[in-house]
Amino acid sequence: MARALVHRSSIAEVFVTDGCRVSDSRFSVAAQWPRDHALYHPDAQRLSDPMLFAETIRQALLYIGHEYCDVPLGTRFVGRDLSFDITDPAALRVNGTPVPVVLDAEWTWEEGRPKGARLDVRLLVDGELCGTGSISVYVMDDRRYGLLRRMAWGGDTPPAPVVGELTPAPLVPPRRVGRLRWKDCVLERCWPDGDWQLRLDRDHAVLFDHPTDHVPLMVLMEGFRQLGHLCVHERVEEPLGDQAYALVGVQVECAAFAELNAPIRLLVERSVPGATPADPFRMRVAALQGDTLLARTDMAWGRVGPRDPAADHADRPEPASMSGLAP
Repeated sequence: MARALVHRSSIAEVFVTDGCRVSDSRFSVAAQWPRDHALYHPDAQRLSDPMLFAETIRQALLYIGHEYCDVPLGTRFVGRDLSFDITDPAALRVNGTPVPVVLDAEWTWEEGRPKGARLDVRLLVDGELCGTGSISVYVMDDRRYGLLRRMAWGGDTPPAPVVGELTPAPLVPPRRVGRLRWKDCVLERCWPDGDWQLRLDRDHAVLFDHPTDHVPLMVLMEGFRQLGHLCVHERVEEPLGDQAYALVGVQVECAAFAELNAPIRLLVERSVPGATPADPFRMRVAALQGDTLLARTDMAWGRVGPRDPAADHADRPEPASMSGLAP
């Protein structure tokens, strides 16, 4: 898969492997999720990181747009919303080989100024449905995008990015946000008010894969995910035993560009534990820059039990054969 088709610079960050057209608006997109990853690594239950699903949806939209829907390379895709629901987390466990997945996808053009596009997907593993998702974007040429960004900046030149070293804040330890390395922590605690702030490390090889004039949606989503992990695991008082909470549902709505020149606060607007152990823990989090709402997300965290030890040594069956798809 050519990196340009999914707007990635590093080949290691390309998860879509191939695809084919099924009908005028339907496509099958194959992807391979790594056994391990610098940022999107499996959790203690060996579940694939749910952010892999979000990133695969994003890449599938770009791939289908460029490869099949006559969207030229260099066209700008501006995110409007992204959502997913994982209905069978156990199907996404890592068992000694990369996880092959297929997205059964439907593309829809949405008329307007600017024009929009939407992709609705069904997530399949070994032919079995284990999740759904969608993404909507505005599609615009470089000229229109430049006009839009200059309006936001109030001039032709973007403001200088924030230099994090000038306003240091205590980072949250990796284990509290479900990460392994300090450099992957994107949460800072801001004193004296105790608000959460998004840490922007523009040298991070995954979150900032290539130069950009704004904070990418996947960076905001990583902040939401880490804050959700922290709040859920520290608010639940009863012992979980051999279970853990995993992110199983996300709905993100974007309201404005997240700029690089001002701090971004993450505000927990709602946090509701499940009434029973079978019910998900639900959260709503907003990202703000000053008084401007950038994005808001609703998250669902569900309990997941330990992996089946026998599955670690089981041979994963071959995925169903599909014309034009790489395994």
